[in-house]
Amino acid sequence: MTKATLKTTKATRRKFLKGGLVAAAGGAALTAPNIATAAPTVLKVQAAWGGGIFLEFAQDYINRVNKMSGGKLRIDLLGVGAVVKTAEMQTAVHKGVIDGAHLVTAYWYSKSPVASLFGTGPCFGWSANEMMGWIQYGGGKELYYELMHDILKLNVVGFFSGPMPAQPLGWFKEEITDPEQMKGLKYRTVGLAADVLQEMGMSVVQLPGGEIQPAMKSGLIDAAEFNNPTSDKQFGMQDVSKNYHLASFHQSQECFEIIFNKTLFDTLAKEQQAILEYASEASSSDMAWKAMERYSQDLVRLKKDYGVNVYRTPDGVMDAQLKAWDTVIERISKVDPFFAKVIASQKAWAKRHGAYSINNAPNYKGAYEHYFGKL
Repeated sequence: MTKATLKTTKATRRKFLKGGLVAAAGGAALTAPNIATAAPTVLKVQAAWGGGIFLEFAQDYINRVNKMSGGKLRIDLLGVGAVVKTAEMQTAVHKGVIDGAHLVTAYWYSKSPVASLFGTGPCFGWSANEMMGWIQYGGGKELYYELMHDILKLNVVGFFSGPMPAQPLGWFKEEITDPEQMKGLKYRTVGLAADVLQEMGMSVVQLPGGEIQPAMKSGLIDAAEFNNPTSDKQFGMQDVSKNYHLASFHQSQECFEIIFNKTLFDTLAKEQQAILEYASEASSSDMAWKAMERYSQDLVRLKKDYGVNVYRTPDGVMDAQLKAWDTVIERISKVDPFFAKVIASQKAWAKRHGAYSINNAPNYKGAYEHYFGKL
């Protein structure tokens, strides 16, 4: 090869490489924006909570979805009342007015008393975590969709998250030592718990969380419960009462419900559907752990910083609650066969699992008192 030929060959090669790089850069310029700027699917989900730890729990779920999706799916969380009132949230999701909602099933109890059985139902010797075991593996999920799709004809997909500790009986003007003291009191609760406490002679008012403290302060109600020491402290219940009763069967197991419009959900990629579902399970564990930390801390603060008297609800009151539950279950089952069907499923699962769980559980109270003294 002559020097002239070699020189020409090198020049040609440089020209080819340069042209190829330009072409490659041009191709990248054409294709890269489609990758980098591909808009994520954005879902608008309204929470039933205006603030406090429940809104934190809702945001914890949203954060998991957003982090797991790799930028392809994003949920924007809307606060209570942002688009519709709390009582209208399920209908709004059904109609596609909002894409989803974070709430509890007791909030649509007016459409069917069965709704309350998936959150604020009778205690068959089980906790909220065990109730969620029934939902996931004991036939509860199938019954939930039978209610939603076949009976109520709702265009909704739902997941359950966050087993809640048994809810305190709540705040009273005086210590409750006998169920007779509760008769005639105006009391706030929700769902089937309202039926139970009415059966015990109370006058029940169903109010949103944010209205509880003002209602008790003004005298509209005499006593109230919401859910836990942290939420109660955030609402300021310690400013209207100094008598707080822990333990109760009126709402001894509950969890959050996260719902989405089914038509929209069905259009999502399978991996996005999986993220929405499994993020509810992941946040469920985290919520249980966070509740252990926060609820116990705030119970200490209520006693130490605000002079709240904390009592364990007497067994006599809780026995009366169980008898009231028996009456309510029988009354509704007679007129609602599907209600009776769900109750039968819950009882069968709770009886089988309870025989193992209760007999297997050691005496935790005895162990606690061994190390820390009598409760």
